[in-house]
Amino acid sequence: MRRLLLLFIVLFNFSAFSQSAKYSIVVKDIETQLPIENATVLIMKTRQVLLSNKEGKVTFELNGSSSVQVSEINYEKVTLRWGPLKPDMFVVYLKNNNTNNKLDEIVVSKENPYKTLNRIVSNSRQKLAVSYRLKVYVREFFMLDNKYSYYNDGLVNFQFVARQKKVNTTLLVEQNRSYGLLETDIGADLKGYNLNVIMENYSNFKYFDPLLDSKTRKEYDYITKGHPKNKDYYVMNVMPLDKSKKAVDSFEIIYDPEKKLIIEFSIIITPSKLIEFDIQPDAGTKNITRSQIKVSYRVDGLDYFLLSSNEEIAYDLYFKDKTKKNIQVRNNFVTTKFNKQNFTYKESDVFKEKSLFNKQNKILTNYWDISGFTATEEEKGIIDSLQFKL
Repeated sequence: MRRLLLLFIVLFNFSAFSQSAKYSIVVKDIETQLPIENATVLIMKTRQVLLSNKEGKVTFELNGSSSVQVSEINYEKVTLRWGPLKPDMFVVYLKNNNTNNKLDEIVVSKENPYKTLNRIVSNSRQKLAVSYRLKVYVREFFMLDNKYSYYNDGLVNFQFVARQKKVNTTLLVEQNRSYGLLETDIGADLKGYNLNVIMENYSNFKYFDPLLDSKTRKEYDYITKGHPKNKDYYVMNVMPLDKSKKAVDSFEIIYDPEKKLIIEFSIIITPSKLIEFDIQPDAGTKNITRSQIKVSYRVDGLDYFLLSSNEEIAYDLYFKDKTKKNIQVRNNFVTTKFNKQNFTYKESDVFKEKSLFNKQNKILTNYWDISGFTATEEEKGIIDSLQFKL
């Protein structure tokens, strides 16, 4: 009896100490007291990567204690070294990385910027063209007639394999959920992004093809400056020439000139170009009214991988007898873990569909709360409203 009691006590204590607790951190600007969006929070013990939302908040689970590293491109990096974390809200303040130099006003290179871009894209592609895997939290909001009508998210694993200097991916879905309904005439190609294609585009830098093509690169103007708040980076702005009849996208590319790696890029459709090309399209086509992409990469020692992405598109869909206006899709990728080891899997485990739209819900844990990107209170309200409609 005494042995059984002792065994129970040992098992109880082990269970108590091995249980994970949930923690929340809010990242704020020390001067303005405003929340900082897209700050990277690294849990040193587990190497989990999180990204702060518009409220500056990240949420995660942790067994025991850990140091936490918080960074954002415009702020000084902070490493918090402490004992056990308290399972409640903790505020981290970052100091603006004001370098007191006016690098943003200095033209770093005006001669042959195309060659510079070609070199950093090529080097970034090569750095990503290795075998590794990413655990990624993906989510998507869909609006129709300015009303949210569909939402999905999932915790997925991408296995990367480089073949002939090009990256191919294998996708396994751990958990996922979908709420809301879409009308049948929206079109299957609009019901969710193709996860493999979009990830391969991020890894192969497919978006830069027009800037690197000898026929279309002359449609753009290139200007390179120092980053206004980070002395380690340069910013290249690539804008369509006024006389261009083809180019509509404007690029902002933040890169490390020493490592020759892209840190972040943004693409938007130039508003003036949208007006210029605003003509009545044929039936069955899309008229894009807004499009923007922002993709970030992380350099962690010798490792280099996708950190996050945000794609938003708004368009009108034309039919023969009607027009569906104000269709909007917002998609996010957030990498929560990087691993150089390949995972083993059966072919039947591979997710071969284009998106999570038609996949049956598989919910084992509240993965959406602790998987890299915490929903804001507004977003939680949207998701709940769609869930309760079913």
